[in-house]
Amino acid sequence: MIYSTATVPVNPEGETRLTRAQAWAGLELKARDARLFLPPGLCTRCEVVEESATHLVREATIAGADLREIITLEPQRKVTFFQATGPREGAIVNELFEDEAGALQLRFYCYLGLRGKEPGGPEEHAEQVQFDSDKGYKAALHSTLKRTRELLAEGKLRP
Repeated sequence: MIYSTATVPVNPEGETRLTRAQAWAGLELKARDARLFLPPGLCTRCEVVEESATHLVREATIAGADLREIITLEPQRKVTFFQATGPREGAIVNELFEDEAGALQLRFYCYLGLRGKEPGGPEEHAEQVQFDSDKGYKAALHSTLKRTRELLAEGKLRP
């Protein structure tokens, strides 16, 4: 199994400050349409196919892989992506919280396996290394916050 975690400050020195509501609006929009947050061409399809008060289901093509995700939304706090179909199985979480000093943080964590691959095998090991690298999910958190700021500045984000 793959377990990875990363945490970054929502409001590092020198960046436009985001409120919890604004950061949440970015996370919710990312859940609805990954194309707005991933590098151009990485996500070629992303649509919400079901929605309720507690969750949504989206179907997407990311990095050439078709997937279906059940996404739970805990307003102002947490988005959890359950990998229903696709190359991975398990959960990916994006969580907003205040640290002990009261500063807003964004944490990613996941617990995943690779469908059809040997648990703990070379494919899972390679994914683990990628997730934990400087280009892994820590970079994705920074990218999400950067894109949230851009969308806010463009008037395309409703906090």
